[in-house]
Amino acid sequence: MGELTRAYTQHKDGPTRARFQAVRLYGLGYPVAEIKDITGCSASRLLEWRAAFRKAGSAALLDQRAGGNRAKLSPAQRAELKDRRRAYTPADLFGAMAATADGQFWSVPDLARALAQWHGVRYQRASSYRRCLAQAGFSYQRPARVYKSRKESQVLEFEAQLEKN
Repeated sequence: MGELTRAYTQHKDGPTRARFQAVRLYGLGYPVAEIKDITGCSASRLLEWRAAFRKAGSAALLDQRAGGNRAKLSPAQRAELKDRRRAYTPADLFGAMAATADGQFWSVPDLARALAQWHGVRYQRASSYRRCLAQAGFSYQRPARVYKSRKESQVLEFEAQLEKN
């Protein structure tokens, strides 16, 4: 059990240390209920850690997670996206199939289509596309308030009446 004691003292990460300590205590003959109280792990998790340690040593108890939202675009691809943002509009790329009516402004569906076409990248969430748009220097376009029921001729008549009064 010297290997587990050394690994426990070398590592500073709390969850990793708890795994080393749990397996070490199990090897020393501590009851599973007491190990659960000390380390906060479940009995099934303790047995998984013990099996992993027996198979591959203390390296198997290290945190194997990659962590975070893994970037799907390289820095070079992100720079290329900035350049393409300036060079093309969705109407240039997709014509009438652009997500917006006139195709002049980039939207999440247009970016999703472009990234899939250019780099084979697909994100699971719209927030990832919005983050990608922001990193490429895009800004939010607020739509103009245009009332479809409003008739310009009636507006001109109304304004003319206001000027007369």
